[in-house]
Amino acid sequence: MKFLIDNALSPLFAEQLRKAGHDAIHVRDISLQSASDEEIFETAENDERIIVSADTDFGTILALRQKPRPSVIIFRRLGQRRPQQQASLLLVNLPNLQKDLLQGCIAVIEENRIRIRFLPIVGD
Repeated sequence: MKFLIDNALSPLFAEQLRKAGHDAIHVRDISLQSASDEEIFETAENDERIIVSADTDFGTILALRQKPRPSVIIFRRLGQRRPQQQASLLLVNLPNLQKDLLQGCIAVIEENRIRIRFLPIVGD
């Protein structure tokens, strides 16, 4: 899978995903460390990458964009996990998430659960 790792997570996270065989880049790798969230979304959409972040604002951005892509994975309430532990948590859950991520969703990963919402997000 192709991932774009946001500034809210360490570049080591991208490195761990690459070691596992995924195409993962950190925003710093492509000089987007100072980019706006919208620029990050446009880059991910154009490159067909899944955004991975700890920035909970990305859910709001997805709702406002009203587009089916890019998918976003958000890490929430994970305490003091290190990048290697975060990457391991994603990798162990990725087989169950892959289909939904390819379809277009936001996946929120917390300590003891994962929530999925399909895109585009529309009002209930």
